[in-house]
Amino acid sequence: MKIWNMIEKGIDGLVEIMGKIGWILVLYCMVLGVSDVFLRYVLNAPSLWIGTTIQAAMVLMACVGGAYALNHNAFVKLDLFYANFSRKKKAFCDILTVVYTLLFLGVLIWKGIAAAQLSIKFKQMTPTGVPIPIYPIKTFIPFAGGVVLLVVIKKLVNDIITLFSSESK
Repeated sequence: MKIWNMIEKGIDGLVEIMGKIGWILVLYCMVLGVSDVFLRYVLNAPSLWIGTTIQAAMVLMACVGGAYALNHNAFVKLDLFYANFSRKKKAFCDILTVVYTLLFLGVLIWKGIAAAQLSIKFKQMTPTGVPIPIYPIKTFIPFAGGVVLLVVIKKLVNDIITLFSSESK
């Protein structure tokens, strides 16, 4: 059990780092988004690169935010019935539905790695006035999927422990 607690703390630490990255990306999008509007409409000098980098930052935000939200149970659930379930019944339902999550993450990681390899091979850049590399972003997507997979496995193990524990709740 001590080993499992260490693994959980490691996954939680990695997810917290990703959450801090997401926080920085939100600030980046806010500051540069406002700057882009100011440049475009007040100074009549639109930027060639801000919009593209904000799009890239939003992709990264979705990657890091997914792991963070899942780890903190921040996803919206259909709580019509689920909210009234006991801990064991919730764990059982979560174990049943984890199959779909694993399928989705498997495809995301598998196809994400293939897309990242292709992007690195061709040194893919944005087709804009200021070319910005796309391959670092495409490489981060399967990595983030792997972190989400770790969170899902952590939750699955905890659900199995809950389901087979001797507590009656």
